Amino acid sequence: MYLDRVSRYPKTTPIGPPLLFVHGSFSDARIWDEYFLPYFAENGYETHAFSLRGHGRSEGRERLHIWRLADYVADLAQAAATLPRPPVVIGHSMGGMVVQKYLESSPPVAGMVLMGSVPPQGLLPSNLHMAMSHPFLFQQMALFSLFGPSYGSLDTMRRLLFSPDLPTEKLRKFFNYVQAESQVVSLDMMGLNPLRLRPGPLSIPVLVLGAQHDVFVSPALVRETARFYRAECHICPNMAHAMMLEATWREMADYLLAWIARTFAAQPATATARAP
Repeated sequence: MYLDRVSRYPKTTPIGPPLLFVHGSFSDARIWDEYFLPYFAENGYETHAFSLRGHGRSEGRERLHIWRLADYVADLAQAAATLPRPPVVIGHSMGGMVVQKYLESSPPVAGMVLMGSVPPQGLLPSNLHMAMSHPFLFQQMALFSLFGPSYGSLDTMRRLLFSPDLPTEKLRKFFNYVQAESQVVSLDMMGLNPLRLRPGPLSIPVLVLGAQHDVFVSPALVRETARFYRAECHICPNMAHAMMLEATWREMADYLLAWIARTFAAQPATATARAP
């Protein structure tokens, strides 16, 4: 399976483990390359983001409606196998569940970061929170999920994903990233393919990040995820769900950068890449 990938490298020898970013629903690898990939490369890290099958320029768009969560996990395994060292895997929203499912098989991973992630219990807690707290937006999201990007609008996208102060020209650009998503994967995350990891600390470092104004994954759910893994947790103020594209993205990126630096002590990365 061909998976489109975007990679950014520092000008000097990379420090620490590679960083592998996994996007969420209705998007592709470009969401990471707007700010995060260049930023972390400028700070010395080898950075990569790939588009899951059926997303962006990866293969499988014509079969998007049949892909399962296990297929996305296989994509992550394929991408990680090409890297020079076990990576820190960083998943946003649905991508966070892909990362958690990937860890069920105990792969070689340096660490895990969950950003506004689907919680270990699956989508049901997030959906219930959104339905009760933001019923109109929940209805709009349900229609978008069923009918695809043609149903969406700039105003709906702003209310679902961004803070009110995001410049309109940026919103228009990011609207072009939006695409359809596999509804079977949503069903998997609702309970058809539940997470098999058990509560408690993992054998790798874990960081759980959230946004104060996230209408999908509330700060309370983010904190529950952190308690599940007994992990460090940080809620970024004045930020919504699409935190890597927000006007204040540097606040989240700076926190993540500091965590990586102190957690992995920034040792030179000298190993050669494994074969795909």
